[in-house]
Amino acid sequence: MIVKTFKKDKNKLFPTPIPQQTAYWSNLKQKLGNTPIAIEFNTDKDYSILNSDNSKINDILIILQHIDNNYLYAYVPYGPVYEPYDEVQGKFLEELSECIRSYLPSNCLTIRYDLCWESPWAKDSDCFDHNGFWKGEPNIDSMELRLNFNTVKWNLRKSYFNILPSNTVLVNLLPSENDILMNMKPKTRYNIRLAGRKNVIVKTLGIAEIDIWYELYKETAIRNNIYLNDINYFKAVLTARANDSLSPAEVLLLVAEVNNTPLSAMFLIITGNRGSYLYGASSNLNRNYMASYALQWEAIRICKQRACIEYDMFGVAPNPDPSHPMYGLYKFKTGFGGDIFHRMGCWDYPILHEEYEIFRAQEICSKGFHV
Repeated sequence: MIVKTFKKDKNKLFPTPIPQQTAYWSNLKQKLGNTPIAIEFNTDKDYSILNSDNSKINDILIILQHIDNNYLYAYVPYGPVYEPYDEVQGKFLEELSECIRSYLPSNCLTIRYDLCWESPWAKDSDCFDHNGFWKGEPNIDSMELRLNFNTVKWNLRKSYFNILPSNTVLVNLLPSENDILMNMKPKTRYNIRLAGRKNVIVKTLGIAEIDIWYELYKETAIRNNIYLNDINYFKAVLTARANDSLSPAEVLLLVAEVNNTPLSAMFLIITGNRGSYLYGASSNLNRNYMASYALQWEAIRICKQRACIEYDMFGVAPNPDPSHPMYGLYKFKTGFGGDIFHRMGCWDYPILHEEYEIFRAQEICSKGFHV
């Protein structure tokens, strides 16, 4: 049971390897015009898996996101970090929601948790096919029935779409560099070495060179028909700081090039003992140089040098289904030898019920990843 909650200084958010729950992320979102709120909560019984060796005091970062001029929702990106046992997850989210709703504006439609917790169906052997590939989650009604079990109000609703990627690849960085290479698929290892033979080098860019990134990013967005963020968004990502906080982040903009020609670039963020691949882009030209492979390998090496124990490749298809829009990313990222991790995705706790149903219906018309 949650026995105490209060607002806290966002710079005092507890350390976590999850970038989206740090003081850095709070400062970034505030810089971009959003309103972050940090809430600390205390439980009288420790149900935690993730934090079983820590105290019962935890916190959560909430970002207020406007829907229109009249309404907003309270978005919790990859939070809460605190992870209860499967049997009480719904009960915990209900209690937490009822505690924090008093800190939210009166025009808040819903609390939206983008849960980083492992999907319970990813732990069920019946949910995997004969090749060991995950078949995915059941229908929404079945998911809602399971999570609302043991709740009082049965008010948790599965969002039709996830905001942050719910499937990722986590690469173990504890082995030596050579062993990490040997754990990769042979083709990935070959392409990393091929990039080296073709004289692909990886450099770190500063804010003065953000245009190099943005040109590659525009090419990628047009090629893949994805939403194009303004350059100022990426300037904010690179320049936001939380160095005087409990949960800072190191953000690096890396570019792979040949003869001063940029071929691939990415944002790497390091929080605690985890490195995360945040954004990536590549040129339409010279793809046979395998620059993206060199880029990821350098990111892995940097993370290992910073004493990270894992690398989050941030977003793949849930299985090797060629019809999935992220199938190409699945093939590319699983080649680096990590394990696929299936998160629970977005869950809503509606507050203004009639308005929420309208919002839910309208949301079916649009989807995509926005971080």
